[in-house]
Amino acid sequence: MTDISAVDRDGSEQDRADAIDTAKSAPVDRDIEGPLDETEANAVRPYIDLGGVKVLPREGLHLRLEVEEGSKRVVAIALDYAESTLQLQPFAAPRSTGLWNEIRQQIADQIRKQGGTTTAADGTFGPELRAEIPTVAPSGDSSTRLARFIGVDGPRWFLRGVIAGKAVVDADAAAKIDDLFRSVVVVRGSTPMPPRDLIPLQMPKAVKAAALPDAP
Repeated sequence: MTDISAVDRDGSEQDRADAIDTAKSAPVDRDIEGPLDETEANAVRPYIDLGGVKVLPREGLHLRLEVEEGSKRVVAIALDYAESTLQLQPFAAPRSTGLWNEIRQQIADQIRKQGGTTTAADGTFGPELRAEIPTVAPSGDSSTRLARFIGVDGPRWFLRGVIAGKAVVDADAAAKIDDLFRSVVVVRGSTPMPPRDLIPLQMPKAVKAAALPDAP
C-alpha cells in the first residue's frame, strides 16, 4: 500500500510551494452524485458505518478491513465487487485547497522508485493514474500488478481509491467500481486533524457486537 503521508522533504520549501498545484480535484457534480460528505448524504439510507466512511450495501459486495499489524488500527477498507477490489482511505485535508494533484505525483514517483510505471489519464473523477507495479510472489517469482489510483478532494477531506482486478482493463467492470466509489460517504467529523492524517476507520458496529464473547 502506497503511503500518502510519507512526503519527500528534500529541496527548499519555496521550490516545493511553487511546484505544488493546490487546486481541488473533484467532479463538478460531486456534492450530488458523490463521493459525498456526511452533511450531503441521505440520512435514512442503510449505510454500513465504518467510522471515517460509510458504504452503501449492494448485492455481490464483500467488505474487508485492512489492519495494521502492530497497532491493530484499521488503515483501509477493501471492497470486493464486480471481480475487482476497491481500496478506500479517507484523509483530513485543508478547507480551501486540495491534495490530489500533489499526491498523484508523489504516488507516481514512489511507483517509479519501485521499478514500476504509471500513465496519467482522465477518468470519471478527473485525473487518475494507471499503474503497473512490480510484485514478488511467496515462491520468489516476480510479476507485475495493474492498478488504477483515483482521488477526490471534498470539504476538509480527501478520499483515495486504489482499484485492482477486472475494473482496470474492462469498461463494464470499471463503470460498476466507479459507481461504487461514487456511493461512498466520508465522515470527517469536527475533531481538528493535520492534513494527510488518516480519518479513523472502525469495524462495523454489528460486527463488533457479534465478536464480543458471551457474558458469564
